Amino acid sequence: MSPFSTQAWATNAAAYEAIRTMPFNAELAAGTLSRPRFTHYIVQDAHYLIGFGRALALAAAKAPHPDRIVQFARAAETAIVVERALHGGFFRDYGIAPETFSATPLSPPCDHYVSYLLATAYGEPYEVVLGALLPCFWIYAEVGRDIFSRAGADNPYRAWIDTYAGEEFGEAVAAMIAATDEAAAGASPAVVARMHHAYAQATRLEWLFWDGAYREAAWPI
Repeated sequence: MSPFSTQAWATNAAAYEAIRTMPFNAELAAGTLSRPRFTHYIVQDAHYLIGFGRALALAAAKAPHPDRIVQFARAAETAIVVERALHGGFFRDYGIAPETFSATPLSPPCDHYVSYLLATAYGEPYEVVLGALLPCFWIYAEVGRDIFSRAGADNPYRAWIDTYAGEEFGEAVAAMIAATDEAAAGASPAVVARMHHAYAQATRLEWLFWDGAYREAAWPI
């Protein structure tokens, strides 16, 4: 039987293609994405990374052996420290003060995604938590590489593109895939089915997050 990751990617291939070609990513690659849309995205993504880091920390707490505890603890640190440094650069360039960021609420798509990841991380077994966390790693890497292949050197979002198309992030993604496949290999069919559901749900939320950034989604009331 093929590994969980192979099955999950194939099952959700159409969803990935919808993400790859959606207006936000098409315009990001072309360098024509408006600054307000990217600003909305980068603020919401900074909020998202806090929740994502917490979910990774919970994965570390549930991990069955020390190597995976270290892996997910380090991934949580990366989400909070390294990736937020990328966002901080854009914040400085765009004049977004810390108090402005703090006062900006999570958008509906961001709130939904973070709530889903934290509920899964608290309430589901380790294997299912990994199924929910994997799309953020893997889809970002694939989108980053795709955009890198067609973006010009003068693209105003070059720092973002280089981060997610880079070798260091690629290594983190490979480690996440390996951990998820390892977890699925020892899980019951019922748990693997829940892993697939979690992966599909998180993939849909990836699309929703980028779509929300393009629409500059906000609470209607």
